[in-house]
Amino acid sequence: MEIRLNREQLLPVVTRVVGVVERRQTLPILGNLLLQTNNQGLRMVSTDLEVEVRGESPAEVTDPGEVTVPARKFLDIVRNLPEASSLNVKVSGERCVISSGRGRYVLGTLPASDFPVMQSEVGTDLIEVEEGRFRRLLEKTWFAMAQQDVRYYLNGLLLEFIPGGIRAVATDGHRLARYDLSSDLEVEGEGRSIIVPYKTVMELRRQLLGDETPLRISVGEKSVRFEAGEFVTTTKLIDGRFPDYERVIAGDHGRTAVIGKERLRGALVRASVLSNEKYKGVRMEFDGDVLRLQTHNPEQEEALEEIDVVCQGDPTSLGFNVSYLLDVLGAVEGDEVEVAFEDGNSSSVWRGVESMDETFVVMPMRL
Repeated sequence: MEIRLNREQLLPVVTRVVGVVERRQTLPILGNLLLQTNNQGLRMVSTDLEVEVRGESPAEVTDPGEVTVPARKFLDIVRNLPEASSLNVKVSGERCVISSGRGRYVLGTLPASDFPVMQSEVGTDLIEVEEGRFRRLLEKTWFAMAQQDVRYYLNGLLLEFIPGGIRAVATDGHRLARYDLSSDLEVEGEGRSIIVPYKTVMELRRQLLGDETPLRISVGEKSVRFEAGEFVTTTKLIDGRFPDYERVIAGDHGRTAVIGKERLRGALVRASVLSNEKYKGVRMEFDGDVLRLQTHNPEQEEALEEIDVVCQGDPTSLGFNVSYLLDVLGAVEGDEVEVAFEDGNSSSVWRGVESMDETFVVMPMRL
């Protein structure tokens, strides 16, 4: 195998493909990048057995073939080559020689036949949406996913392909995020629901661009494939039943308040400095048109902030994890946020004023 590549064309592709490779591996081959020549040039594949990422880069192929090389070492060599340089990749025996200018780098290889390429299903549902719009859907919801929860079905993002669009829902049991992406989808019956693993969602956030490139989503029984331009991400699905999120959202929320988003964010950040480092609790007291934020810690230190709000209902005091509220404010649309609640023991619903596509639920905490 021998190919010649341009660094500026290769670097963005290999950077995106290598992202899925873990730094510590159970199998040596999982730390490697599969290099394959094809009609377009060079195809690169990485995997952790749950997620597979594939990308293609133009190349001048002198001698076709395939091999695997250490993924992060290959990336580091390409990244640190001079700009606008070209490189020659040649496989000789069990060594891969990378030459560029007066530099020569020799990497160990493992057989391409040992690389665990994921068997791709023939997707029964094909959905196409703009890459930037789908990335926005992920940004609105990813932070509410659980990580390493024993309730494995929470360690991912629920995607519902329904007539009229795509709905994403994530929850870790303490907060919930839902976002509806309108689209001219042609979905049979009531649609299809899948749970995409946490790591895949984070990889897609990193890979997808905020542009109008078409993103094709092919849904199978046990896997889903995301295809955008020269990049293809394939992942296994989480097999489980997602909680009934509608029941959480549809509670009785008789009191409402409208708050300036940036004023609230600033007050929360300042008050959190003196909150308990372990619990990060903040008490919010809605009293007429004033919102008081209070925090304290075991060192007997405390903070008090007051901001003006537009509030309806009787005075109410609620306790929250300040980190959860800051995550919500980072995803809320617009300059003002509306919060609806019933009392200090019930959930609260947050969204941007007049932003009905988004819904965020934060559960209270005892302080």
